[in-house]
Amino acid sequence: MRTRYTLFKSDTEPIVIIMAILLVTGTINVFSSSYVLAAMDFENPYYFLQRHLQWLVLGIAACWICRRMNYQRLRGLMLVGLAVTLFLLVAVLFVGTTINGAQRWLAVGPLSFQPAEFAKLMAVLLEAFSISSVLGKERFRMDRDWPRVVVPFGAILLMAFLVYREPDFGTACIVFGVPLLMALVLLIPPRYWLGIVPMGLLVAFAIGMLQPYRMKRIEVWFDPWSDARDAGYQMVQSLSTIGSGGIFGMGFGDGVSKYEYLPEAHTDFAFAIFSQEHGFFGVLLIFFLLAVLLIICMRVAARAKDTFGQVLSLGIIFLVLGQALANLAMVAGLLPVVGVPLPFISYGGSSLIVTMAGMGMLLGIADRSRAEDTAKKKRPPEPEAPEMRRRRMHVVR
Repeated sequence: MRTRYTLFKSDTEPIVIIMAILLVTGTINVFSSSYVLAAMDFENPYYFLQRHLQWLVLGIAACWICRRMNYQRLRGLMLVGLAVTLFLLVAVLFVGTTINGAQRWLAVGPLSFQPAEFAKLMAVLLEAFSISSVLGKERFRMDRDWPRVVVPFGAILLMAFLVYREPDFGTACIVFGVPLLMALVLLIPPRYWLGIVPMGLLVAFAIGMLQPYRMKRIEVWFDPWSDARDAGYQMVQSLSTIGSGGIFGMGFGDGVSKYEYLPEAHTDFAFAIFSQEHGFFGVLLIFFLLAVLLIICMRVAARAKDTFGQVLSLGIIFLVLGQALANLAMVAGLLPVVGVPLPFISYGGSSLIVTMAGMGMLLGIADRSRAEDTAKKKRPPEPEAPEMRRRRMHVVR
């Protein structure tokens, strides 16, 4: 028997290592990109760093709890989680804190959080429950089993609408788009994709045009320099920030765009500051880590022992790494400016907790798959039936 040597004992080890590297990198970048703003607005250069560390502790705790929890029990908690999420989404419309014209935050003591971020994970859980019910049922009939599809879809649509009313069009697209992508990949044959995907993009584009400022963002997306002092200012500054980093970057803390040149330098455009200070090789490192994380997470999804675990793993991959791809594309000018943070790197407590909770669920799925494989190997072989033993017997003359 050949002995197989591997660098890691399980898929969870490289995931945890990559998460740790990204979190440390993100913490350093949060301080570097925010200390100027923190010193000017709060007279404390460590203001955002201190709050980020508080959220990081809560995120690690959420990851640990979700990893230890049996993900199968999430089915029983689905209605409670949905009720709490809807309550928070409605509450923020009436008593939420308004910042930059958007009413998205609820204050709890010294901290504030965005209910819309938790709606992202809730939408993934609902869609995973719906899709696994369809795929796991041998004789699924729409006329009889329609509540398994219609009710979760309606709840997801309602959450997306409430998020849109804040207004937060980017997050609303994620709340509705990630479950839609899950259904598209897992339930709909590829031959129908060419018709469904363009239709979905047209609907999103039409909804985005309802507000003049969103239409202006789309216009400057094609040519940011046509209005470089107003609507295209943020995109122009982002591209200039990335380009000024060169091959090796300006060095930690030496980036100049955070000096009130680039808006939202520590949140949605944190990667632009990272690119400026660490250059091409720093960007390459982030891309490499995210690519390896994607490959390992896909392997976790493929090795899950039940349909719900497989679908949930895929949904978490779409949510975390899809959001990372959207942010990188936005910062690089490949997508219009939307409020989508970069997981692990950007400042944002609610986003960090949701990301860590989702990754904790994925780690829990990997742990239980490995535990089942180990138990199967240790299980003694079943005794052979007498009929089979007699068939293998032969007489020697």
